[in-house]
Amino acid sequence: MPTYDYECTNCKTQFEVFQNITDESLKSCPKCDNPAKRMISTGAGIIFKGNGFYQTDYKNSEKQPAPCCKSEKCAGCN
Repeated sequence: MPTYDYECTNCKTQFEVFQNITDESLKSCPKCDNPAKRMISTGAGIIFKGNGFYQTDYKNSEKQPAPCCKSEKCAGCN
């Protein structure tokens, strides 16, 4: 369920509300009951931690030469 940021047009109080995407926007401030507007927010980004998503999850850990190489010491592909 997404978090939406709101700001009161009167007292400038900012607050967050957990709502479904299909829920209607809040119309009033919980503090002073004046109109509130939904703010545009950036949302949460994807965070990859550790040594690397690709290296730890999909890549074969053993280093192997590229298909075009005849040896592991190929300077053009490795």
